Amino acid sequence: MREQPSLVSTKVEQVMALVQGRIERRALAAGARLPSVRAMADSSGFSKSTVVEAYDRLAAQGTIHARPGSGFYVAPVLAPLTIADVEPEREREVDPIWALRLSLNGRPEALKPGGGWLPESWLPQNLLRKGLRHLARHGDAETLLGQGSPLGLASLRQLIARRLLDQTIEASPDQILLTASGTQAIDLVCRYLIEPGDVVLVDDPTYFNFHALLRAHRARVVGVPFTPQGPDVEAFAQAVAMHAPRLYITNSAVHNPTGATLSAQTARRVLKIAEAGNMVIVEDDIFADFETSQAPRYAGFDGLDRVIRVGSFSKALSGSLRVGHIAARPDWIAGLADLRMATGMPGNTVGAELVHHILTDGSYRRHMEQIRARLADARGHAIRRLTSIGLTPWIEPVAGIFLWCRLPDGVEATSLARRALQEDIVLAPGNVFSSAQTASGYMRFNVAMMDDPRIDATLARLCAG
Repeated sequence: MREQPSLVSTKVEQVMALVQGRIERRALAAGARLPSVRAMADSSGFSKSTVVEAYDRLAAQGTIHARPGSGFYVAPVLAPLTIADVEPEREREVDPIWALRLSLNGRPEALKPGGGWLPESWLPQNLLRKGLRHLARHGDAETLLGQGSPLGLASLRQLIARRLLDQTIEASPDQILLTASGTQAIDLVCRYLIEPGDVVLVDDPTYFNFHALLRAHRARVVGVPFTPQGPDVEAFAQAVAMHAPRLYITNSAVHNPTGATLSAQTARRVLKIAEAGNMVIVEDDIFADFETSQAPRYAGFDGLDRVIRVGSFSKALSGSLRVGHIAARPDWIAGLADLRMATGMPGNTVGAELVHHILTDGSYRRHMEQIRARLADARGHAIRRLTSIGLTPWIEPVAGIFLWCRLPDGVEATSLARRALQEDIVLAPGNVFSSAQTASGYMRFNVAMMDDPRIDATLARLCAG
């Protein structure tokens, strides 16, 4: 009597289910030889070609493996993933990428108000599917299989150049280099412009991954106190005079973690100090599409002379869509393109084509309008709820996903984050953003991840305790 497979979508999957069922029931143990293709076809009633494809898929998954001239055999059994595989992450030092590591590698059911991206349910799934269908139907061999040009897809670079004009940044397409992400863009700039031991200025607080990247490049990091209008100008001037830094790396339009916006007056003063100190400003602008109105940019005032502008599309579209870019003066772009090829090749033409198609679809504009409206609503709710339990926003941002909040007196952020983690809540404690370790009384919150009432209840209880 033939085995009856469970109801699955294709004949190939039904054969796969038969084999996997036998393995799970121990009818086929590790190392056992599978029935030949002919024998499986005869016993199951499926064609030999169906069985061949099913065996090939199982081999590709690692469930079975082929021995040339002998047949297919059940692969050794892997130990199942257990809580022990995740728990060691919880005991590691609270370093600059602690919250990121736990957000990506923690339990799927954990709440993540310390995360740095939008919830999956907020992302434009239909736009992504529509774009993928367009590429499948109309993409040519160069798009789907080619290596790409040194600077990246020309049509996307042209589109980025037009979009930069909206921020009063003039750049030709040849002044734009596509990268695998915003993080890779900053990594390339650091590789290109700094040597081990060079001083790099950052805001204090600043995006924690700047600390991790600069540590990897063995730079000396000096923090400059940050204000609601940008860096403290007097402290910035003192740091430049004292340390002769090579770079200053910052967010301007929507600052991470504070949500603050750079003022035009501060931007002009900082640029004068940077020019006198012969230093370069790297402006990370990955939240540009989250703005409700255009804020000043260093690159807009400077004209990409000593400012390098970095962007990305992962925050608005998908974290798995790794497409970023660098806008800079032509000689730096030429050098960065060579470095990009030496360390990773251009690549990702499919991702670039997908981003180009989505950005030129009128639905993307409507998607971002909805995101900005949802964030404004979520921000208001989060401020009211956090304030009611004693957490005070440093400012009330006008855009973006972050709130930078002062904790009640006597509550230390790292300790609070560790205790919350025991209840499957991932927080982002203040000192991971601070080079001077002066933010122990602060916490960064993602307003799009704050809708679960367990977060409020846990914060209130732990802060009171």
